[in-house]
Amino acid sequence: MKVVITGAAGFLGARLAKALLAPNSALHVSELVLVDVTAPTPPPASIPVRALALDLAAPGAAEHIIEADTALFFHLAAIVSGNAEKDFDLGFRVNFDATRALLEAARRRATNLVFVMTSTVGVYGGKLPDEPDEDFAPMPQTSYGCAKAMSELLASEYGRRGWADTRVVRLPTVSVRGGSANTAISSFASDIVRETLEGREATVPVPPEQGMWLSGPATVVHNLIYAATLPATAWKERRVLSLPGLTVVTREMVAALGRVCGPQYVARVRWQLDPQLAAMMASVPVRLGARRALKLGFREDKSYDDLIREYIRDDLGGRIPK
Repeated sequence: MKVVITGAAGFLGARLAKALLAPNSALHVSELVLVDVTAPTPPPASIPVRALALDLAAPGAAEHIIEADTALFFHLAAIVSGNAEKDFDLGFRVNFDATRALLEAARRRATNLVFVMTSTVGVYGGKLPDEPDEDFAPMPQTSYGCAKAMSELLASEYGRRGWADTRVVRLPTVSVRGGSANTAISSFASDIVRETLEGREATVPVPPEQGMWLSGPATVVHNLIYAATLPATAWKERRVLSLPGLTVVTREMVAALGRVCGPQYVARVRWQLDPQLAAMMASVPVRLGARRALKLGFREDKSYDDLIREYIRDDLGGRIPK
């Protein structure tokens, strides 16, 4: 099958591409198209792989990458929460307008397309139950969450009408992320581990008791592929699904760092409250009801200690820096 990934130069997109090209991949890919604002670096492959630099919201861009023979589309491209809050127009252009253009291209050119789109726990806000699930109405408190909630509704409508086989997965915060820090308001969850192990200070801008709904990169990539492999009947009644995660408070993230790596790394963590960012984080649920996802067979992580070990294994070659 021909597969397209948007946001393919990003952290998750690059890992997803690598997983799809692995010999043990659950999907048999015959051609892979990698798309981002800057051309992604293609991983080694035995099949044709194209890397494109493309502004997805530009006229004609969606038609350039969705063709009649496109079987599967992973839409990961986004302006994340921090940047979307600072630049409303850019955030909505990428997070909503581009999504609409892609869905419309699918409607006109590839109605059998399986369209897997990532969303966020940030679609929720306001007064929340302990575990909001897919039946609880979104009420986002950020521009990023608003654009994603709108995109969820649009994708569901295109799926209802049979214009694409749309599948929306709400991701937990992904931690621990390798590479450089991004501008998501939740990026400190990875900074606590990544920055301290690289010998730098990590600033935590929220209170120690702030909880977060997290999942590791390997589990998220597995679940993205799994979402694409499920039969269409699993998505027919509801096109939006909250993925499993685990709830960890920031104090426990730092404690896990000490348990796995040692107290010298904990000493590099600095607590400095950012009231605006803390308020945005406080509006996001710290736990989602993911019973439907678990019933369907999606994978869940077990502990934050394991997520730190995963980062050390996959990003640091199994060795903790001195």
